[in-house]
Formats: sequence, structure tokens, C-alpha cells
Amino acid sequence: MNTVLSDAEIRQVLRQLSGWKQDGKAIRREFQFENFVKAMEFVNQVAEAAEAVNHHPDILISYNHVTLTLVSHDSGGVTQRDIKMAGRINEMSPA
Repeated sequence: MNTVLSDAEIRQVLRQLSGWKQDGKAIRREFQFENFVKAMEFVNQVAEAAEAVNHHPDILISYNHVTLTLVSHDSGGVTQRDIKMAGRINEMSPA
């Protein structure tokens, strides 16, 4: 599960993960909400899920805009842990 995926493997997996894009050695998705409160509710859900599996995304919040970036820093790139977390985040996403 800690093996870094190749670019080709990442591209293939991202076809199944709506909204996620490769960003260098990471994957990233941007979300937009109707207001700051909704954005923070979503971020708090993501934080709880991430804490439960001890795999935490980088989170950038700009009012109603949230950007999440996933990378397995200890492995040096995207692994199945990131893919699983992205799928879980998509399940929480309102869109």
C-alpha cells in the first residue's frame, strides 16, 4: 500500500475519481461551497475521516473554496492510501 504509483497508474485511477487531478507528485481537488460555513463543515468532515485512518491531506481554505492535496510524504508520491482517501473524500463531497 506504500508503493508509489507510476504516472500511468495515477492517470488510470483518476479516471474513476471525479474531480481529482495529478499535481506533480500529488493529487489535488478543488471544491466550492455556497459559503464559508459550508466549506468549514466539509473540512471538518474530511479532518475526522483523515484522523481515523491517520492520513491527512494538505488543506487550503479561501472563504468558500477548499483545495485538498494528497500525497504519501513518507513514500515520496501518490500511493493507494491517497487513492483510498480521495475516494472517501468524494463520498463526503456534496458535488
